[in-house]
Amino acid sequence: MIGLDTNVILRYFVGDEPTQAKKAEGIIDALTPADPGWICATVLAELVWALTRIYRFNQQGVIGVIETLLASDELKVEQSDDMRRALWLYRIGKADFADCMIAISAQAVGCSKTVTFDKIAARDTGMELLV
Repeated sequence: MIGLDTNVILRYFVGDEPTQAKKAEGIIDALTPADPGWICATVLAELVWALTRIYRFNQQGVIGVIETLLASDELKVEQSDDMRRALWLYRIGKADFADCMIAISAQAVGCSKTVTFDKIAARDTGMELLV
């Protein structure tokens, strides 16, 4: 198993740096279920940030990328069940994907609540708004 950094995943999906994109494709296309790639949860947060802020992907485009990663037998995503739940929250609301990850991760470890100053995160993820 090899770990994959955010920039490798970006080059694979965006292809904006042709030389790097070709290398990323070679690495990712060579992965197998027996010898998969590892994507940590932090990579997903960085990936969504870059896709939305730098590459101007809309929400549906981001969802498509994350769903592809989560569905791949050649990739193992850290906390994949939690990331699927975070993606569901992201899909139905307006909160940032990172906020959805925070809310779901806190629930998964048994936090009684997650507090925030972010009104949208509170409204759409179930966090408690601090006023």
